[in-house]
Amino acid sequence: MIMLRFYRIYDIGLEIDLDWLEKELASSFTTARTSFLRVKPTSIRMDVPPLTISLGQAALEKEGRTFNFNVFARIFDIGAISLCFVYERPESDFRLLEETGLLFSGQDGLSSLFTVHLDTLAGMLKSHSRGFSLNSDFFEDYTVYLMDWMDASIDPIPLLAGERRDFCPQMIEEILRDSQSYTKDDIAILSWDSALLCNPDSPTDLFDLIEFANVQVFELRYYDRELSRQMGKMYDDIVLADKLPPFRRRQKYRKIMMQLMQNSAEISEVTEKVNNLVKVTEDVYYARVYASVLKTLRSSQWSESVSHKIKVIRDNYSMLSEEVRIQHSNFLEWIVIALIALEIVMAVVERVI
Repeated sequence: MIMLRFYRIYDIGLEIDLDWLEKELASSFTTARTSFLRVKPTSIRMDVPPLTISLGQAALEKEGRTFNFNVFARIFDIGAISLCFVYERPESDFRLLEETGLLFSGQDGLSSLFTVHLDTLAGMLKSHSRGFSLNSDFFEDYTVYLMDWMDASIDPIPLLAGERRDFCPQMIEEILRDSQSYTKDDIAILSWDSALLCNPDSPTDLFDLIEFANVQVFELRYYDRELSRQMGKMYDDIVLADKLPPFRRRQKYRKIMMQLMQNSAEISEVTEKVNNLVKVTEDVYYARVYASVLKTLRSSQWSESVSHKIKVIRDNYSMLSEEVRIQHSNFLEWIVIALIALEIVMAVVERVI
């Protein structure tokens, strides 16, 4: 058997009550909650398991061939949705897997299918969610290939690189660097935008772990971009405030500060949930796989970038707060001076009279 799983992950900008959503959709769709099969429930922990929705099948014509996909969506309570198109064949033929993978290299030709099903999913969620927001042009894509056997004849490099070339040793080493095995009969090769799993058993848990790691990194990318947008707006607002008269300037500073702290608190809370989306506690192999995917996708760099931008926003809040305090003190000093001057004037007037 061979299998290709094409993923695209999107953000809808809000947290979702999955228990409520599951009840709302149960009458119209086949739904399920994620559960891991090979390990004890305590080995991999998720505070809120995502909701899986079966969206039926889809067909696509490409280069004179018809490809039939099973379509699934996963909804995560942190505000992410993952669409997955699954293509499988009963043949245990690596050449067929490679040929099909290269035909859809970079998920070429699949955008229209993703768009149609994303629109369907958006229509479902809009009627069951408040504050729904979706940017279909911003997403993370990832592809997982599966073979049910492995031997020395399998060359994974063209499949994972997405093209047939005479690769240099350094490139080959880079592609194969993050590989994990549980037995002598399986291997998981994890690269930047794809993974090859050679396993005689259906590695459902690995599919899920790879998908969840991609969701985690994508959400960090999303909030990194959101923080960049907020920082740009913050600097523009401060520049405009500096041009206002003192009293209005203080009012504008206070509005900016309130917005900064609200945004910072919200994003800090969500990114904390993102960073702790999955906890692999007891299973050493799954922990290695999950850590390898996060490392390959540069999760730590995105996390550090988000933390740095939150710190910059909080530092700006502190500076604005200090500026407002100084301006308020100066204002009070002028009031005191004015009152003293008024008392002096009144005393002089009384003596003259």
